[in-house]
Amino acid sequence: MITQNKRLTGILLTVAFILSIPLIAMQFTNEVDWDLFDFVIMGVLLLSTGLLCELVIRKVKKMDYRIGFIAVLLLLLFLIWAELAVGIFGTPFAGS
Repeated sequence: MITQNKRLTGILLTVAFILSIPLIAMQFTNEVDWDLFDFVIMGVLLLSTGLLCELVIRKVKKMDYRIGFIAVLLLLLFLIWAELAVGIFGTPFAGS
């Protein structure tokens, strides 16, 4: 039980740390221009990815499958992030 709480705390702290990077960068440069909506979307994206990875770690017993599922989740995270940032696929959700 304590290990599960530590992992959840680690996920939440990691999301907060990653979101603090653009927040701090906004104080020093005008090139980073996030608003509240950007922080909410990225927070939801990071938190859901972290929690899905935790679910995979808990439910999938075979290590090869765990690595595969987590790799797919991270690939999806990066593809969605890139699409929202610069529009690599040209969907209406693209940020450019």
